[in-house]
Amino acid sequence: MNTKFEILSKSTDDTEKIAKAIAENLSCGVLLCMYGDIGAGKTTLTKSIGKYLGVTEKITSPSFVILNEYHSGKYSLYHFDLYRLENEGLETILDELQEYSNDEKALTIVEWAEFSQNELLNDRLSLQIKYLEETQRSFSFEAFGDKNIALLEKIKGALN
Repeated sequence: MNTKFEILSKSTDDTEKIAKAIAENLSCGVLLCMYGDIGAGKTTLTKSIGKYLGVTEKITSPSFVILNEYHSGKYSLYHFDLYRLENEGLETILDELQEYSNDEKALTIVEWAEFSQNELLNDRLSLQIKYLEETQRSFSFEAFGDKNIALLEKIKGALN
């Protein structure tokens, strides 16, 4: 089984389909680590995933609060942002991140995972989002751990 998958989004509709494929194929606790420059679309994708999970609260970037929690959807959504954390700050949330990502009824999304200093869990789904043009993005997934490899295969199937 291939643990990597890349797809090109040529429009916001394509990005919506990616979000829907992620949300509709979740079956257990997942840690989704997002990587990408400012403006790549990490928060936008998170908002769309939340919509397909049935989250009714307004999803906002957790840049200044580190974590936003949403409990109104099919699964709880824990939305972390590591952009502003220093080494000490990261150390203080690693246990919390582990706890949230082990919740079998939750999706834990981490924006700016590149600031984790490789301290994130080994069992995860990583997503690199690259800005190509105004409405075009490249989405590169890599799965780590059996449940995430199975999830990635389901996402690939939904998008092909």
